[in-house]
Amino acid sequence: MSARTTRTRLFAAATVALAALSLTACEGDGVDSGAPAPAANTSVAGNDNQPSAKGGSGEAKEDTGQAPNSGNGNGNGANTGSAAGAAAGEDQSDPGLPGKCSASDVRITAANAPRPINHLLLTATNTGSKTCALPEYPAARFGEAQSVPPVAESSKPQSLTTLAPGESGYAGVRLSSGDGSGEGGYDTQTLTIPFEDGSIARVTLPSDGVFVDSALTVTYWQTSAANALEY
Repeated sequence: MSARTTRTRLFAAATVALAALSLTACEGDGVDSGAPAPAANTSVAGNDNQPSAKGGSGEAKEDTGQAPNSGNGNGNGANTGSAAGAAAGEDQSDPGLPGKCSASDVRITAANAPRPINHLLLTATNTGSKTCALPEYPAARFGEAQSVPPVAESSKPQSLTTLAPGESGYAGVRLSSGDGSGEGGYDTQTLTIPFEDGSIARVTLPSDGVFVDSALTVTYWQTSAANALEY
């Protein structure tokens, strides 16, 4: 065998030995690491609280679906706004409605009615420059009376009597029973009628004055004298 052939075999043997040593070292490193590497999906499968890749956890979806109303935090902000708007509209006065009459706007006169007997006709005339509404009925005080007479409920009109400038309204007054059945009768020559704003109209009675007793009754203000004397 030649010297060249011998060197070639020795080189090949050395190469095989080096490869074997390298493989052994790699296998030893794997054993010393302590535990095999975990599978790629172990943490996802083992944790029930992890959100899914598609929609997140059920709790997150529920919170999103119950987002509070931006109106007032109790879920009915739009309704509250509508109610507030309606309340604001109700507080505004209607400029088309007439104001209430005052004693400075109205002149009231009193006259004995030809019939029925023992009746007085009150006439209220608007002497102002604007239309106004009379009170429901005249709260008449005859003489030193401490109370106002009752009103005949059957005479109540459908609405307040309103007076344009120059117009008049009417009320009837039953002064006494006429047959002597009334009680506490007295003669008087003074009559005052207060208005809702606190002003007071002083009414001139017929020259002889009037006699009133417990039968004293007034009607609501009417738009015609005939209606005022029906009660």
